[in-house]
Amino acid sequence: MELKKSIWLSRQQMVQFTILVFIVVGLVALYIAVIDLLLSKGLGLIIGG
Repeated sequence: MELKKSIWLSRQQMVQFTILVFIVVGLVALYIAVIDLLLSKGLGLIIGG
């Protein structure tokens, strides 16, 4: 009964959302990598290494 009430995504919508998820994950990973690089360089300057 509950499955009849569900709205299923079309194949095109599923592909679009999958691509969107990959883009968002890539951007978040890039953001974290940049922050990590900046923090490690800053810490290296403070410590002197």
